[in-house]
Amino acid sequence: MANAVVSIKPRDRARVLIANRQLKMAQSAHAYVRGNTLHFYEWLKKHSSRSIPEGPSIWICGDCHVGNIGPLADSEGKIEIQIRDLDQTVVGNPAHDLVRLALSLATAARGSDLPGVTVVKMMEQMIEGYESALAAPRTEVKANGDDLTPIQVVLEQSRRRRWHHLAEERIEDVKPQIPLGKRFWTLDKKERDGIEKLFQEEAVTAKILEFKGREKGTTIAVVDSAYWMKGCSSLGRLRYAVLLGIGKKNDRSYCLIDLKEAASAAAPQRRMRVHNNAQRVVTGARELSPNLGERMLAVKLGGKDLVMRELMPQDLKFDLDRLTQEQAVAAARYLAGVVGKAHGRQMDSKTRSSWLSTLKKQHSKSLDAPSWLWSSVVALIADHETAYLEHCRLYASGL
Repeated sequence: MANAVVSIKPRDRARVLIANRQLKMAQSAHAYVRGNTLHFYEWLKKHSSRSIPEGPSIWICGDCHVGNIGPLADSEGKIEIQIRDLDQTVVGNPAHDLVRLALSLATAARGSDLPGVTVVKMMEQMIEGYESALAAPRTEVKANGDDLTPIQVVLEQSRRRRWHHLAEERIEDVKPQIPLGKRFWTLDKKERDGIEKLFQEEAVTAKILEFKGREKGTTIAVVDSAYWMKGCSSLGRLRYAVLLGIGKKNDRSYCLIDLKEAASAAAPQRRMRVHNNAQRVVTGARELSPNLGERMLAVKLGGKDLVMRELMPQDLKFDLDRLTQEQAVAAARYLAGVVGKAHGRQMDSKTRSSWLSTLKKQHSKSLDAPSWLWSSVVALIADHETAYLEHCRLYASGL
């Protein structure tokens, strides 16, 4: 089977990528929600304009689901849980991040076979966690308590990881080579030449050497590169893995670079001072997730806009598909706090106070959360469940 994957040529990529995307999205309702941002915003455009409030104009994630939040390391190895995927980031309405996260949490709870009352408690704790972090965005959001054990486990794994863990996970070995196979595919000559040329550009080498305090003037060489089949909603865009050697050949260290095509965002956007989609992603990352943004750069390759970022072994994501009721509720509060902190850092005290006041309105006796958040999640779950089953039917008919 591995040999068949290796033989995939650039002209055949689209067919294989589409098939893999359909398969991933058919695995569960939660996977469908994670992988179909466009469907979410189509629903939002049709049904939410009268109910969801207009928050302040700030950078939002745009695709704020559970899988897009996790541990990220800065250049010194310090780890903080932040938003880890900014493909959809725009200057927009922070309420959209709240609805997207609430939908993701609700479908994760359903995937864990938790009762509906759990979703009610999750929404209440989610908005409380968000509001608390929004009010004090410079305060650390701590993952304490037995109910946050699933998050603590991932954090501890993140703290223990080193380069060889990243190499074994991403490239299957610590040898300086990217093995072609299921995930990594061969490049054509034009792609290889373009990548070689890219990593000779002054701005690119400066960014690589700047990160982790590497010495200026150090030699950088492309050791290997491959097309990378990774992700779900991004499948179909150009994506490359590039293994770089830092330093002289007989005394090298290595780093793994992710090059990802930046496409247009589905999220409704307000006025932004950016020139292209890659710059949009990098700018949003610097505002929302400093640990990630500091190692990203907007680049051009083959006439397309791509985002370059160095991968760190500490970068992980949460798998919260199997939780107890207590864990699900605690996770909802904690993850919403991470988003609240990312939003709140961009607002002055007056703007934060006004947004908090808006969020505290429309609570009812039966739900300590905004009614617009609850009604949106209920409608979105029904809408996405129908779309997910239809997706499965169409996918199965193509097998």
